[in-house]
Amino acid sequence: MDKNQILDFIPDMIQQAKHARTRAYAPYSNYTVGAALLTMDDVIITGCNVENAAYSPGNCAERTAVFKAVSEGYRQFKAIAIVAGEAALEGTEAYPSPCGVCRQVLREFVNPKDFMIVLAKSVEDYKLFTLEELLPISFGPEYLN
Repeated sequence: MDKNQILDFIPDMIQQAKHARTRAYAPYSNYTVGAALLTMDDVIITGCNVENAAYSPGNCAERTAVFKAVSEGYRQFKAIAIVAGEAALEGTEAYPSPCGVCRQVLREFVNPKDFMIVLAKSVEDYKLFTLEELLPISFGPEYLN
């Protein structure tokens, strides 16, 4: 898939990720994250991060969106947009980026060469990567067949 195929969706994906971020439960880190996952059917499924006092039972926004999409019957995806709280990135060159676990979960369902990841500060300020760029030499389900 060519990145041009998702360019028209990016503004809406970023807006929906920003809205999903408002639902985040992050009382410990105060690092709120929203994600908007674009299915092959051009449906956008959102997710937010959910922290837990025990830390490890928490869940990232990206995985929340993937698990929600899978639970609703979607298994193929084109792209994901990720937005973090402005205060967390203010005054830095950083963009929100999926953790290694989220990258691996995404890898389960997508072709890493084609799947696009939008790391966004705003609709006007974002960076675009393939999953392969963020998770090179990855392990996927095809290695188990």
